[in-house]
Amino acid sequence: MTRAGAALLIFFSLAACDEGSKLDSDNPFAPGPAAKGESVDGLVVGHRLMDAQEYELAIQAYSRAALEHGLSAEVLAGIGSANLGLGRLDTAERQLRKALEKDERSPEIWNNIGVILIEKDEVAEAEQMFRRAYALDNGESDAIRDNLRLALAKSENSAYDETTEQDYKVVRRGSGDFKISQIPY
Repeated sequence: MTRAGAALLIFFSLAACDEGSKLDSDNPFAPGPAAKGESVDGLVVGHRLMDAQEYELAIQAYSRAALEHGLSAEVLAGIGSANLGLGRLDTAERQLRKALEKDERSPEIWNNIGVILIEKDEVAEAEQMFRRAYALDNGESDAIRDNLRLALAKSENSAYDETTEQDYKVVRRGSGDFKISQIPY
């Protein structure tokens, strides 16, 4: 192949790559970014990924949202809730407490910290977190009310026998709200 032939081949290959952004059933490659499209807010993407229980991807989306929104309470709460979903309790607690410093009026943040504390068997502090969440929510959330009931029951029955100890799991409800439920046997 001559140099001129190779140059033409490269030129047409690059021209074909430029057309790769169009949807073409013959093109095996994913389309490129839309030239005039608008990106979706990272917070929206993060919330959707949380709904789909894709916690690692949600952390990445919230991290991208932090570039646009800064480390707002919503971004920190999203990252903390995603870490909670992954079972990273200490990391989740740190992130959620930072979010709480920025927004003390969010019942979801108070609730999720309470869930972490119940998981860590810190029932007295968890109870206080759930009480605060319940008050801020005006008793409208079933998940927060159920979590408060569980914390109250555990604190009243703190001297129970280990043979009667029950297992609980964290269940995600809504866009960032977690509920504690008993594991059925």
